[in-house]
Amino acid sequence: METTTFAATDGFPHTALVGVTDPEHTIAVQGDVHTALALASVSKPLSAWGVLVAVERALIDLDEPAGPDGSTVLNLLDHTSGLPFEGEQPQAAPGARRIYSNTGFDALGAHVAQAAGMTFSDWMLREVAQPLGMTEINVTGRPSAGYTASIADLLIFGREVLRPTLIPAALRDLALAVSQPGLRGVVPGYGSFDDNQWGLGFERKGTKSPHWLSDAFPPDTAGHFGGQGSFFFVDRSRDIAAAFLSGVAFGDEHKRIWPPLTDEIVARYGAS
Repeated sequence: METTTFAATDGFPHTALVGVTDPEHTIAVQGDVHTALALASVSKPLSAWGVLVAVERALIDLDEPAGPDGSTVLNLLDHTSGLPFEGEQPQAAPGARRIYSNTGFDALGAHVAQAAGMTFSDWMLREVAQPLGMTEINVTGRPSAGYTASIADLLIFGREVLRPTLIPAALRDLALAVSQPGLRGVVPGYGSFDDNQWGLGFERKGTKSPHWLSDAFPPDTAGHFGGQGSFFFVDRSRDIAAAFLSGVAFGDEHKRIWPPLTDEIVARYGAS
């Protein structure tokens, strides 16, 4: 593992923890990999993995009802349930629009909890965090945006997404594929897109621009960013995953450094 400094973070006025991994081991880090900070919406891909474990165990099914009338588990995972960002009143019919929803992911947690007979945080700890060896994560907050974790934890998760052990590769592939293509929707902080591509708990880069990932990334790059200045992505074309934590509210400084930082990550480590 290389300890390094990423030039793109020069002048960034906050903590900038960065990590990069291939399928087997951590490649490079900047800062303390064991400092746990708020993930905000980077909690969603982790929660989605917990939901997919429940699908694999046949506790729930992607097509079963969940959330508002007419919605399914899949609709909640890909933000097409019609639920708003926050609140219980649907804003559209299921499948009609891509409406990014914290409420929808919290509903997923409640749905799995009912099926599993335990709290969703206990499910996440027992079925995701502990089996993967994520020792610094805290999953007691909201499934949508309430977790804390370290760079070390997120890189463990990155290796799991690259080479899944808790779910079959085919289910991983489904989670990272475009779910219900061609739907208009908003990426918070970046605007509205006619084809706002999303998988099951993972945002897809698609052709969105501006974006938190560099425009040079392939459309199938999958990940998430969070409102506490965090990101996580998996670039399967280069067989790497990377994460960033700052612990402060997302803002202009994050928007400034993230595209060049993600470019720098793949330029330095994408061919390793």
